[in-house]
Amino acid sequence: MSEWPRQPLVELATVTMGQSPDSAAVNGTEAGLPFLQGCAEFGERFPSPRLHCSPPLRVAKAGSTLISVRAPVGTTNRADQDYCIGRGLGAVLAKAGVADDVFLLHAIEANLEFLHRRSQGSTFLAISSKDLYSLPVPAPSLPTQRRIAEILSTLDEAIEQTEALIAKMQQVKAGLMHDLFTRGVTPDGRLRPTREQAPELYKESPLGWIPREWEIEKLGDLCDVTKLAGFEFTNVIRYRDDGEIIALRALNIKNEELNLTDIQRISRHVSDSLPRSKVRAGDVLITYIGAYIGDVLLVSESDKYHLAPNVARITLQRKVNGRYLESTLRSSFIRSQMSSLTAVTATPSLTMTQIRKLLIPYPTGKAEQHKIEMALSEAANSIKSERMQLELLQMQKHGLMHDLLTGYTPV
Repeated sequence: MSEWPRQPLVELATVTMGQSPDSAAVNGTEAGLPFLQGCAEFGERFPSPRLHCSPPLRVAKAGSTLISVRAPVGTTNRADQDYCIGRGLGAVLAKAGVADDVFLLHAIEANLEFLHRRSQGSTFLAISSKDLYSLPVPAPSLPTQRRIAEILSTLDEAIEQTEALIAKMQQVKAGLMHDLFTRGVTPDGRLRPTREQAPELYKESPLGWIPREWEIEKLGDLCDVTKLAGFEFTNVIRYRDDGEIIALRALNIKNEELNLTDIQRISRHVSDSLPRSKVRAGDVLITYIGAYIGDVLLVSESDKYHLAPNVARITLQRKVNGRYLESTLRSSFIRSQMSSLTAVTATPSLTMTQIRKLLIPYPTGKAEQHKIEMALSEAANSIKSERMQLELLQMQKHGLMHDLLTGYTPV
């Protein structure tokens, strides 16, 4: 099937560019219309305004597509009510009998590269009304537009429902982690009764009440904590495209997974010359500086990775299991310890001394550690499964947007 004919957006819709109102008109008393200066208050689908404006200068009508016309150019939302819009936004409202608002939202999102190209070449990224007016969008018949909008909206709803389910499951997991690391589990795999129910099962500790069978030790007393020495990095390591060993950086350890989409390598010879900072199966890695501070990962393979700057290696001794320690370092009470120690600077960081002083609670019995690991692993796998489903839905939508909005797939 041939592609749909394309027309400038202004032929299918009324385009309203925002304008900054007088500061005296903007208020927090809900007088006038909800006010959006830019996309800072955009949500997943609809905005969440904090201010109002009376009288409003430029109005985005309910049903409009709201689009950011200043950096970041192209971010979109839908207007679930009338809004006063400032200079950072434009509003696109379908012309009655000509176009469908939901269809136009998807058509705009599918052709944002057109706007991105026109926002280049200036210090401050922005597009003009002329750029938005001339945005080429497909123009099938109105019934076809509505059918395409229905199909894509169904996928949007499935994506939103999956995202909401993941958020709920993450909350459940957080609650489970709190219970497991404060109450532990009995030999039959059940949570211990609470301290209120059975105070004799608990004892006081620097981290609060913990089960009597548990101990608390500093991480440095439980494990060996090592980082890549500065002189090793500056004087010895040279990254190579053809190196055999992956140098793990902080950006490779995020979202509780090993992310190898952006990697750097070193030669095996260099890695072998720095045995103290080689990574082996069973080691736990933790980032200690920058945006990814405190991310943790248990390594499952040997002779494949080496430390890069900003990542420390924790080599376990016999008192704790690797999976148990990995989960403990992700828990809220370890995070709170990290937060209290993190240097308040433009680039947050932890020293090796501070990492070694982190207090780790643990059951003295490996069987209980294993049961805690299994409970958390089950919760994590459920979340991972839903994330995979979310990625599948997003890929499906991306493919359908291309096929439907070009006319490649008939509707």
